[in-house]
Amino acid sequence: MSGMVDLFRVLFGVNLLLLAGLLAIWLRNYLEFRSKHTLGLVLFSAFLLAENALGLYMFFLDDTLTAWILDPEFVPPIAQMAMLALRVLETGGIAFLLWVTLD
Repeated sequence: MSGMVDLFRVLFGVNLLLLAGLLAIWLRNYLEFRSKHTLGLVLFSAFLLAENALGLYMFFLDDTLTAWILDPEFVPPIAQMAMLALRVLETGGIAFLLWVTLD
């Protein structure tokens, strides 16, 4: 299970970097245009950044929580794989948003 924890950590870290880039771009745009749409994008990226920061904390700094999440008695392996698949999809979605934003 250590490999799965490492993959979670990498995905959380990548998401944080991508979201920081999106937040910087969208915040700059909001300060320039002052539209509700860009404010929504800023808040979206800020909330998602906070969610990923909490996830990184759980899987990197707090071994108690990591051990509980990866304990098959509490969370079945199929659910663990589903959580990992959702994290991979989230990373892909954020990467696509950044690509579209930079284009």
